[in-house]
Amino acid sequence: MVSLISADKALKSLYLGVIAEQLNTEVNPFLAKIKQSTADVWGKEIRRVAQHGINGGVGAGTETGNLPSAAGNNYEQLVSTLKNLYGTIEISDKALRASDNDSGAFVNLLNAEMEGLIKAATYNFGRMLFGDGTGVLGTVTALSGNTVTLDSVKNVVEGVVVDFVDSLGDPTGVVARRVVSVDREANKVTIEGVGVNTTNLPLGSYMSVQNSYGNEITGLGSIFKSTGSIYGLNRNTHKWLIPYMKNDVGEITENKIQAAIDYLEENTGSKVNFIICSSGVRRAFQEHLSTYKRNVDVMDLKGGYKAISYNGIPIISDRFCPAGTMYLLNTDDFVLHQLCDWQWLEGENGKVIKQVAGKAVYTATLVKYADLICTRPCGQARLTGITEA
Repeated sequence: MVSLISADKALKSLYLGVIAEQLNTEVNPFLAKIKQSTADVWGKEIRRVAQHGINGGVGAGTETGNLPSAAGNNYEQLVSTLKNLYGTIEISDKALRASDNDSGAFVNLLNAEMEGLIKAATYNFGRMLFGDGTGVLGTVTALSGNTVTLDSVKNVVEGVVVDFVDSLGDPTGVVARRVVSVDREANKVTIEGVGVNTTNLPLGSYMSVQNSYGNEITGLGSIFKSTGSIYGLNRNTHKWLIPYMKNDVGEITENKIQAAIDYLEENTGSKVNFIICSSGVRRAFQEHLSTYKRNVDVMDLKGGYKAISYNGIPIISDRFCPAGTMYLLNTDDFVLHQLCDWQWLEGENGKVIKQVAGKAVYTATLVKYADLICTRPCGQARLTGITEA
């Protein structure tokens, strides 16, 4: 007979390992390539020592002259707060009782919830990897009833629950609204609930995933900046925290890609081993290769992904990569530091399924405490303004 006890056991023993594996390897090829580690986690923080520059204790001299003075490696401590990543499933008491005497129906019920959770978590975690930590999905440019026009809907999908914060990051009068539909041609989203206006939702406000504004992981959008601070260090006084960034690239060619790779190798000693771009940039590069009668080489990557390659370096496209953009990365410099792998939140009695107070509904929440650290930002490159095909 199906019960909350058997459901609890199933989530712990049958589903957790499968979910963790999928969320660690199948979000996208970039995450599958990154090392995940529990090292350097201290309490609620990540404290990672990063080396930059070279050892200064070398030199040349005469037979009777002084030996070089010792000048050891340059070290800095990178500090980041562990981000709280959650995913919640919900099962109604009615659905649970309906499958009370049918284990097959119960399994189907749990499978459907797990598939939905994995899909949602995969989408949002993949998006965060390219974000700047703020969690902004788009900026409000116009309003009409319960339809909101954004500057871009690239990161918005039907079903997500969103909040709106003003330009200072303070909550507006519109929070916890579910997205009903997305018009990708017109950059419009329709949200549940009563209509909105500029009084409770000022133009220029930001849309973010519920409760997530300012709480997401340190994605590529945070790393690829030339001003401000990252990991507790100011870029103005730590220039090695600034990646190579070239704008207005125009037509993508092998020479332009190679120029960025050469710059990194010659100035930082970094070896690019992974390239990510938008789908339009990938098409443009394939078009460039076909124009000059070059073969398009295909590679198999970890996680079952396929990629085209440039000189043995995989080039993959990602739906969250900004338009006209290509990242050239050394993934050895990235680590996803975590307190633990994905786990279920447990109550005092060790149960993972809990009743929502005052409702005939049970929930279970998956959690991971982690953040992405890049120990050598200057060893990464980004090309923007690429003409897409």
